Order: sequence, then structure tokens, then C-alpha cells
Amino acid sequence: MLYRSGVRPRYPKKRRIPRVILLPGLLVLCVMIALAVVRLAPAGGERAQGASKKNAARAGGPTELDASEAYPQGPLPATLRFDKLLLEKSRRRLTAFAQGKAVRVYLAALGEKPVGHKEYEGDKRTPEGRYRIDDKNAHSAYHKNLGISYPNAQDRARAAAAGKNPGGNIKIHGLAPSFAHLGQAHRLTDWTYGCIAVTNPEIEELFARTEIGTPVEIVP
Repeated sequence: MLYRSGVRPRYPKKRRIPRVILLPGLLVLCVMIALAVVRLAPAGGERAQGASKKNAARAGGPTELDASEAYPQGPLPATLRFDKLLLEKSRRRLTAFAQGKAVRVYLAALGEKPVGHKEYEGDKRTPEGRYRIDDKNAHSAYHKNLGISYPNAQDRARAAAAGKNPGGNIKIHGLAPSFAHLGQAHRLTDWTYGCIAVTNPEIEELFARTEIGTPVEIVP
């Protein structure tokens, strides 16, 4: 093609970015993206974990509690005795008190239908109310057990009004020899017929430090 001037115009060449400048820039960008992902991931994970715990609690199923919420941790004085037991069913948490102070917390498995008060024999619910330890059995089929004074007068009256037998034989107990090896894993589900199950080392400590007549309060 001819131009009036007789000279072909020269367009300016595209400026190329030297590789020595381009490569370090890409590396910096990649590092910045990676750091941003690392910072966001824990927060998102914590939120997801929190939501999962809330959903499990709403469904009435067992929840995984922080290790800090479950102790024995360290020895207790040899003469110390528990003077009250409190079971929070929704948290699967059994707290032992001495002189008004919480000194031990155990995580427990409950009856297969943990939500709601026990109404009658065979409903697989753990009762709710104020009771006491009324028996100790060192030769239980579930290692050792502490008997709970269910049913009380209110329980009997409620069952009678419904034409039902209130049932009984509610215990705090350990694990049978056939599955004692599960240890803390037994708490992954509620599996009893209404009793409160802990590990064998935990029932050993409860058994040794809880006397007949000790108050037991069970709340939803």
C-alpha cells in the first residue's frame, strides 16, 4: 500500500514487560492469595463446627463437648466426698459437687430417647427431677453402679394417671465387660434404657466418693 508521503508509517511497538519483572510479581500475588485463604479457613471452620453443634443440640442428640468441659484432671484429696450430683441431660454432663463447689465433670450417655421426662417403664427415657442415691452395687453387670431413687411420689402419680407402671432401676453405671474396651467412645450415642452411663474409671471414682443419701438433680 502506498501513502501520500511515500513513506509507510511505523506504529509504535507494544511494550513488553520483561520476564525478570513479571515472574516476581506473579509470585507475590500467589503468596498474598494463599495467606488470605489461610486466614479465612479457621474462622469458617469454627463457624461450621459451631453450627453443627447447635444443630445436634436442637435434634436432641449427643454433642461433642470441649475437653476442658470434662475432667477428672489430677488427683482429689483422699477424704473428699461428693455431696451433690447434677445431670444436665442436654449437655450429657454429670457434675459432682463438694461443699458447693464443682470438683468433677463427667460426660455421659443417656437413655435411647433422651428428650423428655421418663413417663413409664420401657420408654427408654432418663428421668428428670430431684432424687437421691439409694443403693450402691459393687458387683453390677455394668462394672459398678449407684442407684437413683426414681420413681418419686410425683413420678408414681403421673404414671398412675396414665394407667402405666412408672418403672425403676435407674442407675449411674459403667460399661459391661463385653464393650468396656470402647471407653469414652461409648458416649458417641445414647444407648441405655434410661440409666446414666460413664466409663469404668469414672464410675470407680463416683462409687468411691458418693455415699447413699447424696442428692441427685436431673435437669433437661
